[in-house]
Amino acid sequence: METINILVVDDDREIVNAICKLLESEGYKTLKAYDGLDAIDILNQNTVHLIILDIMMPNQDGLTTTMKIRNEKNIPIILLSAKTQESDIVLGLSMGADDYISKPYAPSELLARVKSQTRRYLKLGSYGNISSNEEIITNLGLELNVTKKQLFVDGGAVKLTAKEYKIVNYLMHNLGLVFSAEEIYEHIWNETAYSVENTVMVHIRRIREKIEINPSEPKYLKVVWGIGYKIEKYN
Repeated sequence: METINILVVDDDREIVNAICKLLESEGYKTLKAYDGLDAIDILNQNTVHLIILDIMMPNQDGLTTTMKIRNEKNIPIILLSAKTQESDIVLGLSMGADDYISKPYAPSELLARVKSQTRRYLKLGSYGNISSNEEIITNLGLELNVTKKQLFVDGGAVKLTAKEYKIVNYLMHNLGLVFSAEEIYEHIWNETAYSVENTVMVHIRRIREKIEINPSEPKYLKVVWGIGYKIEKYN
């Protein structure tokens, strides 16, 4: 199996060391940088398969670094950000970052994101195992293979019922758009909606339990109170 090299970039050396130790325990090889300028130099001298990049750094911040990397390379970039920096996260994704992790983060979440991004990069970038005829929708850690009717979350396959899959498929094809319970019911069940809120809500809850790290604070499948449901659009 090919050795996967991950570059970890943060001005806090303790954070860099902790992340590298975690990654190395899973068999990854790590490289360290402490600002964006260091990161660019290392990228120019080494083969790197994934970058974990802090946003707030001296000399050259993560957003500027993301933009410069993306102009030259297609390496997956995971941003590290405080929860209060949502505008920076959105800007970073628009500049070409592939995912983000909020600080403080759970080690299991970081590893899941790393596995998801390296899996996608090696499959699409190096091995090309996906047929060009397959329809695939990606949205951060969500990947819906429409052709095979399969959902992946952070690289792992998720088992959905037929109705759950249809709801996910509907919302993934309409990322960011809000649909009422009635609209969802009529589209999925193909019946006139009448007092269907509880029926739809139960399915939404079950989907959340399968795709969200913390279902009580969903990252993807969200309720817009008084209006309906949506899958948040990140890409």
